[in-house]
Amino acid sequence: MAIMITDECINCGACEPECPNTAIYEGGAAWRWADGTSLKDVQQDGGKVVSGVAPQTPVSDEYYYIVSDKCTECVGFHEEPQCAAVCPVDCCVDDPDYRESQDKLLSKKQWLHQEA
Repeated sequence: MAIMITDECINCGACEPECPNTAIYEGGAAWRWADGTSLKDVQQDGGKVVSGVAPQTPVSDEYYYIVSDKCTECVGFHEEPQCAAVCPVDCCVDDPDYRESQDKLLSKKQWLHQEA
């Protein structure tokens, strides 16, 4: 599963630099597939291909957020999600809407960080 940031976030930003996939963004900031990954283009559901550098709509305008499709819970990098480990108010929690197995998370990590 992915990690999500709850509305209890105090916008301290401690989590953002800890993410190995650059899946965490400040509220209101556009996110990009290519940020912190090797992705050039991404095929979305329905077959549409988007540029990895094209800005995507922010998930939240109020507080830091995690892009679920980029979150691997730090699998392949660390033993535990680093955002949750550093959050001073414990608002980085499991996202019940995105349940993924360890194998799926590792596959996602490999997809995000493909070797050229």
